[in-house]
Amino acid sequence: MPLLDRLRPLARALGHPSYRNYAIGNGVSVVGTWMQRIAAGWYAWELTESGAWIGALAFIELFPSTVFGPIGGAIVDRTDRLKMVQLTQALSMLTSGLMAIAAFTGTLSIWLLAILIGAHGIIQAFAQPARLSLISHLVPKQDLPIAVALNSITFNTARFLGPTAAGFIIVIGGASWAFLANALSYAVLLAMLALIHPLTPTAPVPRDEKRSLINEILEGWRYAASHPGIGPMLGLMIVSSILTRPVVDLMPGFAGEVFQAGAQGLARLVAAIGIGAIIGGVFLAQRERLSGLTGLNYWSGIAVALLVLLFTATDNLYLGIATLGLAGGAMVFNGTAGQTLVQAAVAAPMRGRVLGIYGIIFRGGPALGALVMGVLSEWWGLRWPVAAGALLALLYYVWFWRRLPAMTRSLEGG
Repeated sequence: MPLLDRLRPLARALGHPSYRNYAIGNGVSVVGTWMQRIAAGWYAWELTESGAWIGALAFIELFPSTVFGPIGGAIVDRTDRLKMVQLTQALSMLTSGLMAIAAFTGTLSIWLLAILIGAHGIIQAFAQPARLSLISHLVPKQDLPIAVALNSITFNTARFLGPTAAGFIIVIGGASWAFLANALSYAVLLAMLALIHPLTPTAPVPRDEKRSLINEILEGWRYAASHPGIGPMLGLMIVSSILTRPVVDLMPGFAGEVFQAGAQGLARLVAAIGIGAIIGGVFLAQRERLSGLTGLNYWSGIAVALLVLLFTATDNLYLGIATLGLAGGAMVFNGTAGQTLVQAAVAAPMRGRVLGIYGIIFRGGPALGALVMGVLSEWWGLRWPVAAGALLALLYYVWFWRRLPAMTRSLEGG
């Protein structure tokens, strides 16, 4: 089948003006977010040359999702989702702008950086479920699976394109310019959101006002845990998020400590991840069905673990670059397939809460893993903790094999 024919479903989803505007703004914003994360890690490395500080900053930004994510998801199910997205993006632009100003004026200490990153992380705990939930209001129901898949591809590809762009910006002008670029990316998203006219109301349906927020949060957790497909899939996401994905957050340390390659080496390493992610995203854009995604998620998770193991086993920069290129594609397969399946399977009244749980895993997992691995690197270097995480992930995937058929039937309807 010609490539253009395979991409027709993608064009159909982008044919809806509101979704197209959102996709453009969201793509730019997520790239900016990942630019800032890598730039913050490199800025911290220049200030401290400490793997522990790199891990701590990732933890400070991402771990608030574990505290505020459930609250954010429940609030999203109670409020106007479009207005929630607009509010959180304006606040995120403010924190990134302050970070850029402090960096340009030379007043951005490691502690001020940690405070601003922590504030940004709290805001994102509310923003992520709102952004993910908004998609269902921008396309007709028959195009929702395609829109969800495209958003997931954008999200997972941008998490590697952002570090790639950040690497080059750091080489050319320094981390401060990456902070400014992220602030401007939020402005782009806010402009696109102003052009959106949702197909269905983004305000919540009336609900029993006597039910407390806590009860609704617990209801979301019970629903996710008891679902025969969503529960096991979230379990796999926890494993990959904690044990393999932190390698991206720790990349500044690998560039400086393991490969002795400086900012230029960092740019090359993250560029390899970005190139692999683009290739993987183009491949996935051809799909418009759920069948086969569960297996793709499973086998790509194994591939990521094996590739991270190989990456930690070498101090040759070019072999590291090649390995990360393959890992970038595998991570996009893994993340996109998992998010698409969860979005397609979740019941509409539970969408915000379940996506809040997803946000906890997706953001909090790498934060916890990066913190632990970063602290352990103070004694054993970066390679051994990251390798141990990948090996544990691989063992879990092998153990999980017997549960794969049941999860597949639940998520794909087969």
